[in-house]
Amino acid sequence: MDFGFRTDLASEAQRLWERSAGETSALSGVRAWEERLFDFDVSAVEILDSEGSRALGKPVGKYFTLELPQSFERSGERFADCVHAAAELLSRCAETRPQSALVAALGNPDITPDALGSLTAGYTLVTRHMKEKLPRDFAVFSSLALCRTGVLGTSGIESAAHIRLLADSLHPELVIVVDALAGAESERLCRTVQFTNTGISPGSGVGNDREELSEKSLGVPVVAVGMPTVIDAGRLGSGMGGMFVTPRNIDAVVRSAAKIIGYAINVAVHDICVEDIDMLL
Repeated sequence: MDFGFRTDLASEAQRLWERSAGETSALSGVRAWEERLFDFDVSAVEILDSEGSRALGKPVGKYFTLELPQSFERSGERFADCVHAAAELLSRCAETRPQSALVAALGNPDITPDALGSLTAGYTLVTRHMKEKLPRDFAVFSSLALCRTGVLGTSGIESAAHIRLLADSLHPELVIVVDALAGAESERLCRTVQFTNTGISPGSGVGNDREELSEKSLGVPVVAVGMPTVIDAGRLGSGMGGMFVTPRNIDAVVRSAAKIIGYAINVAVHDICVEDIDMLL
């Protein structure tokens, strides 16, 4: 269904479809439910077939959206719970803990709303080189490699081509892609994190679709993680189409979200605790 604006969140697309179709209509090919995880709200959507995919405009697969608290910076008392909830949802999408993983940090580090991937990279424990040199000392860790792809406009290279070359060379069991998303509901802007096993099309949220990153294109399972950092201004009033808005505290929020996602990747891939990550970073 064409909603007239973009949203990367399957949970938003599902709610918008229900509002548009009315209470008497049933959404075929989609299973949706709400749950609590570490005392946070989680909206889950599973698109089962092509009919559900057409209705929501998303690929077949699993989508989990974690609702974060008002405050989720590292010094907050809920930070560790946020990390463990995020790690659990990432693990659900991966299904098994990988012995080797490639984390792809997408986006433009020079534009704050698009810097989520790059900032997350700074909180990710890269171990591949150490496991090769000191296998006994790093036996408890998985092998994790990291790449910051940048954007086509500054690198001249499609993110998908960059990551595909690395995946073909490193042969990871899993690729984890981190990128900023676009949302449709202002109350969820910079307050939610989506996890999906369907991959991602970089730039899709702002109408700048690039080649998709998925198991089909890379030949390896892909989990995509992202937070909506912008919203289509057309949702806020007429005459504002083609513009995107972001919160005024975007710098602090994106940095805090990047730390949660980076820590969650470490917990899910390396099976270590938040305190260990603090020490190692």
